[in-house]
Amino acid sequence: MSWTDQLCVRSVLCMALATRTDRRPSFARTVWDSTVGKKTVMAVSGLIMLLYLVVHMIGNLKIFFGAGEFDHYAHWLRTVGEPFMHYEWTLWLVRVVLVAAVVAHAVSAYQLSRRDIRARPGKYAHRKARASYATRTMRWGGIILGLFIVWHILDLTTGTVHPGFRHGHPYRNVVDTFSTWYGNVVYIVAMLALGLHVRHGFWSAAQTLGVGSRTRDRALKTLANVLALLLTVGFIAVPVAVMTGVVS
Repeated sequence: MSWTDQLCVRSVLCMALATRTDRRPSFARTVWDSTVGKKTVMAVSGLIMLLYLVVHMIGNLKIFFGAGEFDHYAHWLRTVGEPFMHYEWTLWLVRVVLVAAVVAHAVSAYQLSRRDIRARPGKYAHRKARASYATRTMRWGGIILGLFIVWHILDLTTGTVHPGFRHGHPYRNVVDTFSTWYGNVVYIVAMLALGLHVRHGFWSAAQTLGVGSRTRDRALKTLANVLALLLTVGFIAVPVAVMTGVVS
């Protein structure tokens, strides 16, 4: 290759590198890299999970109507959308959306936490005295809930950690799980953490999405408290009912 050819190749490479360097990041990347963008992702993903939790809690309460009603509901979840949707397709679609929401929520929360720590390396020595217990424990609550999600799936979906698990018998599996002390402890602790998380998270999401205002703050905080209380009581009602013999 002659020296002129080499010069041409080098020129082309330099132009290509310059073009790549001068490229502006995409809009999605710019939004994601910003603190506001990460908080928005946290808020939207949190609201998606909150909607699922409300529906999930209502479905769980069907256990009080007996094994037939509860098992029928569990089967119906797998046939939603038929015949347009194949068996379990809708259920898997919901699962995919939930996994995406959980991952987006966890990643944005972690990155915001790291960014906050770097901005204030003094380990929060000057925290506001008015900060609530839920606010101060949001991170630990998130970790507890993350671990619980894994346990819950392995316990009542796959049966991996559930010795007496039987596929196709959800009522029996739920009663069997809550007949053990450790099953009740894990579930109740996680639901208490969920209540605190929802109480603070719902109000924070409203502020991030621009719904909050001076006139609406009281109503939003009240709604957050009511949602947190209803979800906590609604979910805990099932293991308590099994422990007391109301459900057996």
